Amino acid sequence: MALSRDAAEQLALRAIAWLAANDELLPVFMGSTGADEAAFREGLEAPEFQASVLDFLMMDDAWVIAFCDSEAIPYDRMMQARAALPGGAQVHWT
Repeated sequence: MALSRDAAEQLALRAIAWLAANDELLPVFMGSTGADEAAFREGLEAPEFQASVLDFLMMDDAWVIAFCDSEAIPYDRMMQARAALPGGAQVHWT
């Protein structure tokens, strides 16, 4: 089932809020992206920033599980949300 763009953005905002509250993982995100607090706040409404947060969280299964369990959402929902945001289309190399 594909998510609508609106549903994807809502899930991404939940992921951003979860990340912001995670004292251990937030500094890892900030360090790996080079974002500072101002950029983090400014990016909240930008679908590209929302997508970058989902991309970051999906780098580690433990992060996906922790977020999804805390929000009571299926594990595959993050990938569905990412696909509905800018740059999330599947790439076909053949």
